[in-house]
Amino acid sequence: MSQRKVQIVILCEDRQQEVFARYFLKKRGFTGLFRAKICPKGSQSGEQYVRSQYPVEVKAYRQKKNRVSIGLVVLIDADTGTLEARLNQLASVLDENDLENRRSNEAIAIFVAKRNIETWIHYLQGETVNEETVYAKFENNEAVCKTAVEDLADRCYSQSLPEDAPRSLQAACEELQRLLPLVEP
Repeated sequence: MSQRKVQIVILCEDRQQEVFARYFLKKRGFTGLFRAKICPKGSQSGEQYVRSQYPVEVKAYRQKKNRVSIGLVVLIDADTGTLEARLNQLASVLDENDLENRRSNEAIAIFVAKRNIETWIHYLQGETVNEETVYAKFENNEAVCKTAVEDLADRCYSQSLPEDAPRSLQAACEELQRLLPLVEP
């Protein structure tokens, strides 16, 4: 039996988030077309870009979902705010654009990294982290996270993420459940 091809749109702030999402999704069995929408350097803040593009991508997802197997993965940093505040901002921007909030049966997963994606990567590499500190970026070495992200994908799937994992990372594992119907028969 051949696996059906899935289209995944990755809406994110930067290349590191895109690489993180790609490794994570591939490890979970996603094949097919990945289309990344990354904030152009120097155009605006990454989170501002994701918020502005989110309603556009949700609308496009809803127009296509009954014709093709498609998912939307959104990565955005919470920065100094909270996970809940960032999710509420995204829900508000849908409302402002006369779109319904995402429904439980939609393959729209939102990964909100608190403080930023590097917090998660440093944690996955074995460091003790908190979600307030700004951790070093991996400029021009984004792939350094591959092994750790693939391990995370397995832990999320088996629901064996350690209890000391950052809360925003635990929430991201829960978000994975929204996408699994796309790859499971």
